Amino acid sequence: MMQQFEMTDLGRLKYFLGLEISQDESGIFMSQKKYATELLKKFNIRFEDGAKTPMNTGEKLQKEDGTGKGNEKEFRSLVGGLNYLTHSRPDIMYSVSMVSRFMHAPSKQHVGAAKRILKYIAGTLKKGVWYESVEDPKLSGFTDSDWADLFTKALSSGKHQFFVEKIGVREL
Repeated sequence: MMQQFEMTDLGRLKYFLGLEISQDESGIFMSQKKYATELLKKFNIRFEDGAKTPMNTGEKLQKEDGTGKGNEKEFRSLVGGLNYLTHSRPDIMYSVSMVSRFMHAPSKQHVGAAKRILKYIAGTLKKGVWYESVEDPKLSGFTDSDWADLFTKALSSGKHQFFVEKIGVREL
């Protein structure tokens, strides 16, 4: 390609759009430690405030929870930042999707739940996605389709998920 177009080889990718990339023969590690650190500073979360889990296990988030109105601008900025962080942190995906439901009218409880996710990030900054190098990767697909309403709604409501062997979350 270099013969066809004018270009310069900058070597292996190390940083791109907030993603930190580390590559070697055994695989590729992708994280967002720098971005996460900036997010923690922006929302005044200290590193020693780390939480063991991204959400309280017994907490049920509801639209009307009686805790009063939360700061909408701060909440939207926080959830947007957390959403971008899910690119390299699938372990927070569920929690972020739960708090994202309340973007239109967050309560103080919703803001607290979003900040708890940040506290979890503070304690797990080194985590990211590891793509292990394999000679013969295996792709597995699963689906959960509901075709029962096909004739009344003229559409299906299904979910699908694909897994590639040897990909997972780990610390570097």
